[in-house]
Amino acid sequence: MSSGHALEQSRRVSVLSWDQVRRLDSILGESVPIHGRGNFPTLSVKPRQIIQVVRARLEEKGVVVRDVKLNGSAASHVLHQDNGLGYKDLDLIFGLRLSDDKTFRLVKDVVLDCLVDFLPEGVSRERITALALKEAYVQKLVKVCNDTDRWSLISLSNNTGKNVELKFVDSLRRQFEFSVDSFQISLDSLLLFDRCSGTAMSETFHPSVQGESMYGDFEEALEHLRSRTIATRSPEEIRGGGLLKYCHLLVRSFRPSSESHMKQMQRYMCSRFFIDFPDLCEQQRKLEAYLQNHFVGIEHKRYEYLLTLRQVVDESTVCLMGHERRQTLALISALALRVMAEHNAIPALSNITCYYQPAPYVRDVNFSNYYVAQVQSMSVRSNSYQTWLPCS
Repeated sequence: MSSGHALEQSRRVSVLSWDQVRRLDSILGESVPIHGRGNFPTLSVKPRQIIQVVRARLEEKGVVVRDVKLNGSAASHVLHQDNGLGYKDLDLIFGLRLSDDKTFRLVKDVVLDCLVDFLPEGVSRERITALALKEAYVQKLVKVCNDTDRWSLISLSNNTGKNVELKFVDSLRRQFEFSVDSFQISLDSLLLFDRCSGTAMSETFHPSVQGESMYGDFEEALEHLRSRTIATRSPEEIRGGGLLKYCHLLVRSFRPSSESHMKQMQRYMCSRFFIDFPDLCEQQRKLEAYLQNHFVGIEHKRYEYLLTLRQVVDESTVCLMGHERRQTLALISALALRVMAEHNAIPALSNITCYYQPAPYVRDVNFSNYYVAQVQSMSVRSNSYQTWLPCS
């Protein structure tokens, strides 16, 4: 290894302080409910328990787990508690080799089998099949297998949006969107301490836990988190959902590192969003899912978020024809009107955005029933809102 590569690698990593280790230990020991659908009971799962059970079962089946890491907003929360984002999902990454479809299936079967261990006492386990467990407790099941990425995701359901997400990664080219969500914390030393030490942790006696920033510079990324700065590298590689995350950061009082970088970044992210979600119905599903999953407890922020998203799309979209761009802007406007009506929070007159009269074809029932369905279904039925759409 060259000295330059070694220096670059050393900048990516940092050893956690005692306060950070305590926060990490608290998160791993917190009971998280996994809510079952239908008549299935709620499971009470501690992250450290499910990590240990899944890892042991995989290794019993001959699958070697290289390491286990905490990722995403929970890792950011461990490193800087007052980051303005909090944390919802618990993103756990298992590093392993996914050599073929058989291994993908094996990983899924092992996770489902492990859920049986967390069923409450008195529940009959004999007739519960893997399919039933998947339908009852799995919110999302993803498999990606191509030249650059080989990974799978099993997201366990939580009605408050605090999902336990188990990600099994062989290779993943892009592991972050922005510097503030680029952190991964290795859990192996802490889990080994759990198994081997009979003494409780203290400031003078605790395992050395290492964090890494996939952004490339740990201290720089941590300073971005502290100062609420939006920065990234190679924005053209960020997938379509990065646009939604970017606008979420803006609403949470994060600001881009520079005006010029912001404009370039926004254009890249808008283009990628429309590449990944070209169809209007796909865009609607993605937006509605994002609103449902990322604004639990802060529903009042959804309207501001949609206005911010609309402004970014309006200013930075360069890859669409005019009518396609107008359709997407109208979709965002209708969603904003809907969330505003749901909370009976029509803003004061001084805060109302201006409106424009849509082209005649928008009111033509043969043009698109989306416009009619979205606006007419609102609980607020003021005549001034039924044929006028908001714009910046």
